[in-house]
Amino acid sequence: MLLLRLSILVFILSIDIYGKFGNRIDCGIVDAPGIVEVSGVAASRLNAGILWVHNDSGDKSRIFALNANGRLCGTFYLKGIVARDWEDIAVGPGPDSGVSYVYIAETGDNRARYDEKRIYRFREPLIDSSESTIVDTITDIETIRFRYADGRRDAEALMVDPLTRDCFIVTKREMNVRIYRLPFPQDTMRTVTLKYLDTLDLSVIVAADISTDGTEIIMKNYHEVLYWKIKPKDSIKKTVRRKPQKLPYVKEFQGEAICFSADGSGYFTIGEKKKNEPCHLYFYPRE
Repeated sequence: MLLLRLSILVFILSIDIYGKFGNRIDCGIVDAPGIVEVSGVAASRLNAGILWVHNDSGDKSRIFALNANGRLCGTFYLKGIVARDWEDIAVGPGPDSGVSYVYIAETGDNRARYDEKRIYRFREPLIDSSESTIVDTITDIETIRFRYADGRRDAEALMVDPLTRDCFIVTKREMNVRIYRLPFPQDTMRTVTLKYLDTLDLSVIVAADISTDGTEIIMKNYHEVLYWKIKPKDSIKKTVRRKPQKLPYVKEFQGEAICFSADGSGYFTIGEKKKNEPCHLYFYPRE
């Protein structure tokens, strides 16, 4: 009887600590010729049902707006910015209260060549639903420059905490990846040194996100999706020290993009095009 009670208690606690998500839904083909090597995805906070995506290195400095079926709704170019190796994108609060910002992580460094990394930040564009497909240019862009205190790092995962407005970078190449914190307010006038938080028992992290309400973290590598519930009063550092829950995931070709939906109803993933096969937008619903 005691064992039964303990089992029930563990089950009840697990409902609060862990999330439960269902099998993937194919939302559709990503219908945009310019999207070939997706490296980041983030849910819009201003435009219902819109996802922001970008390509990996070698593309123009632009982001794309997709709807929940994978249809292209807009392309936005970043004026005066050269896309060296964009690796992730996030949407969250920033300097001005009540304003939604887009953050782009210029953090790729496969050969450890660059001392300085960058995050580009700008106000999230508002999409006019009356127009079929928008093409526009973003001109007001802030550049957050940083370096690592412990040497050059290759990183593909960016998170923005909606509660503190801190940025977090998770590296990729190490056997045990590292997580760094860039506290708010971020300095845009000089190159700063990132605050090392911890070394995690994880490897090859290629994307990450924090939920809109700031209570959940999701990360992925090429084979699995990892999840943490942030307990009340726990920090990001304390949360990711815990063993993550593995969520449903069907491996994609070069799957390097993941984000929670803005309403918290699930998470999206996108892979890359494979030869003549288009990439698809997938959704894993919360149960």
